[in-house]
Amino acid sequence: MRVESFSEIRGLEFPEIWYNTIKQEILSKSKDYILKVDENEYLDYLINKYNLEPLKVINESELISDPITSKEERKDMFGRYYISDVYIFTITYQFSGSAILFRVQSNPYTLTSYPLEIDNSSNRVSFTFKIYKQDPEEFKQIKSQCYSSAFANIDNLNKNIANFNSSFENTVRSMFLQEKNKYKSENDFFAAINVKTNSDTEAIFSAPVLKKKIISQPQISKGKEFNSVPSMSQEMYNDILTVIYNSGKSMEKKPALYIGKDEEGIRDQFLFILETRYEGTTATGETFNRSGKADIILKYAEDGTNLFIAECKFWHGQSEYIKAISQLFDRYLTWRDSKVAVILFVDNVDFTNVLDVIKSETLNHPYYIRTLKARGESSFSYIFHLPQDKNKEVQVEIMAFHFDKR
Repeated sequence: MRVESFSEIRGLEFPEIWYNTIKQEILSKSKDYILKVDENEYLDYLINKYNLEPLKVINESELISDPITSKEERKDMFGRYYISDVYIFTITYQFSGSAILFRVQSNPYTLTSYPLEIDNSSNRVSFTFKIYKQDPEEFKQIKSQCYSSAFANIDNLNKNIANFNSSFENTVRSMFLQEKNKYKSENDFFAAINVKTNSDTEAIFSAPVLKKKIISQPQISKGKEFNSVPSMSQEMYNDILTVIYNSGKSMEKKPALYIGKDEEGIRDQFLFILETRYEGTTATGETFNRSGKADIILKYAEDGTNLFIAECKFWHGQSEYIKAISQLFDRYLTWRDSKVAVILFVDNVDFTNVLDVIKSETLNHPYYIRTLKARGESSFSYIFHLPQDKNKEVQVEIMAFHFDKR
């Protein structure tokens, strides 16, 4: 995960986004589950999964990479160009705490940041810089400046998180009990008017044991040449689409989450959920892939292999919709990308008409092969083929959300 340190998510918005993520997990459970799961076990699960741990960069673990040497054109004080040696260093540290916090702006905030690479699977954070001569003092000076810029806001953010954590458990408990009490009241009402409620359901539910889903290891296909590229299971693809769809539907009911936001701002709501849900993966936005920047890419953490790609667009009519699909396939997908989505933000009053256009016009796209069973009222499943290989099938999910209060 590449981030601009402590500057990507406004600190005042972060708690609402984080609690909304937890709310979505609770709402994804059935009524029977909420009523019958062991309350304390499930609350422990939620608290352990979403608890935010303060960040600490372990300076003693500093690792300085061997420099990458190259040539670079530079300009002297008289405006003349010349070729200079350049030495590129990467400095890496172990860290403890919740990696997502490297993206959050603290309050108060020092107006400085620096690009960081975060490896969530190994808890490593690194930054890169370059120097133009073999001068140990210059190396130390620039390394110190980069470190200061990258981590200047860490102490303030940790104070913010300490305040957040002081009420975190009570807030999560209240969120869960609100849903549980709603269902209890509903059952009491049904009982009062002699309506039977799930009388034949005797299931007893257990709270999840694992905090996050774990992506499977790379597999080798029988009868084919050796291939160590990891692939995402259908189960995980289905889970990703369910998470995005449920989150989008919830946002429709909470205009404050999308009012005044551009595509990137709304996209980050979904990205935020994905990057905290799966171990062994990293989720990034505006990431280069093939010949363009894809809005959302979920990667396998160990080697950076793509697992899932999504493009987010505001609805601007039939022609722009078809262009969005073409852009995804023509610019971003490689032969190994097989599970993708197009996420549409619709502010038209007549949402039903937009859905009808999606269902009819998708069939006319030149890469379309066949239609699969729809996942929901505004989530449609298709099989397309790559433009450069008609025999290579790609699963495509088209999701539309009605954000009409913009």
